Amino acid sequence: MKVIFIKDLKGQGKIGEEKNISDGYAKNFLIPKGYAVEATASNINDFKGKKDSEKYKKEQEIEQAQQMKSKIDGITLTIKTKCGDNGKLFGSITSKDLSEELKKQHSISVDKKKIVLPDGIKTTGNHKVEIKLYSGITGLLNINIISE
Repeated sequence: MKVIFIKDLKGQGKIGEEKNISDGYAKNFLIPKGYAVEATASNINDFKGKKDSEKYKKEQEIEQAQQMKSKIDGITLTIKTKCGDNGKLFGSITSKDLSEELKKQHSISVDKKKIVLPDGIKTTGNHKVEIKLYSGITGLLNINIISE
């Protein structure tokens, strides 16, 4: 019997793979447990449709990330905060603060988890911060911290 795997099964097949399996194994184990479906014409078309849909969705996400990168790369974010005499801030600027200021000043919404800022910004001046938009696509945000 020909089946299409809908879940990975070690030693048997991976998602989307079409294989000839013995009838008993397919009917008694693979199909009832949800690892595979019978390879009928309608099931094959459904699976191809799902693959095409996932591919289109991924392409759209990559395109949106590229557009966001082009917006972010040209921006300089200016933040006013209290600081001491030697340029050290009282506290620090965190990724949450950057996300809020980016939304407030430029109407760009970025999740704070995507902003790469290990320890926060603790001094005045110009800083560059990386923003991970998609796998392999990162934007570079310029930040200017000035004292009030």
